[in-house]
Amino acid sequence: MSYPALATRTAVVTGAASGMGAATARLLAANGARVALLARRTDRLDALTAEIAAAGGGQALAVTADVTDQASVDAAAKAVHDAYGRVDLVVNNAGVMLPNPVDDGRIDEWSRMIDTNVTGALRIVRAFTDDLVAAAADGRTADLVNISSIASHVAFPGYAVYGATKAALTQLSAALRTELGPRDVRVATIEPGLTDTELGGHVDNPALRDQLATMFAAIPALGAEDVADLVAYTVTRPRHVNLRHLVTLPTRQA
Repeated sequence: MSYPALATRTAVVTGAASGMGAATARLLAANGARVALLARRTDRLDALTAEIAAAGGGQALAVTADVTDQASVDAAAKAVHDAYGRVDLVVNNAGVMLPNPVDDGRIDEWSRMIDTNVTGALRIVRAFTDDLVAAAADGRTADLVNISSIASHVAFPGYAVYGATKAALTQLSAALRTELGPRDVRVATIEPGLTDTELGGHVDNPALRDQLATMFAAIPALGAEDVADLVAYTVTRPRHVNLRHLVTLPTRQA
């Protein structure tokens, strides 16, 4: 599906090295947007930037950034502004899923998920909110899209902390709508269900890893491209329309 309205947009996509972030960046650029790709893995970003350039359409800028590091986010925002000026579309996609029972006491994993999924998202919001508000004040469409998860409202054993971080992100989106909506900045939350990305590869608990494999065997999962298409659809509605909270699931999981 094509989205010609994206040709006027300047976007930032975090977690753009793989999965939903990479798919979203590809789709935005294919429809003519200028897209800044933010992630930690420089080699992946460079490869995706080259791929987008070869395909034609929009422009892509690789920006190595770690959302858990404020100095890194500040430097990334400067690089984006130096190259593209003000942005009008931000996709907060960077995230990590490290499930384990709470009584395992994996404070290292808790900290990493909170720092990435919640505080990291807040750092990106802080870095680009002024851009979105200014774009909206100029009469342009301005969007913040936060990629959450059905784990924000569906409880899974072993996923308590991950679910808590995604619930926090969903609630943050709701609160931000009260602050930014009156200034014509749209805030959307997208909560995917079972999706085939690299996220599951980070699971180090054998029982939970096997459980996830069983789910993938039983349920035809969403692809990263399905979520990217939903992002593109959401941000191309008329600027007075905010699709504020979208849940997308594989049919057999719904």
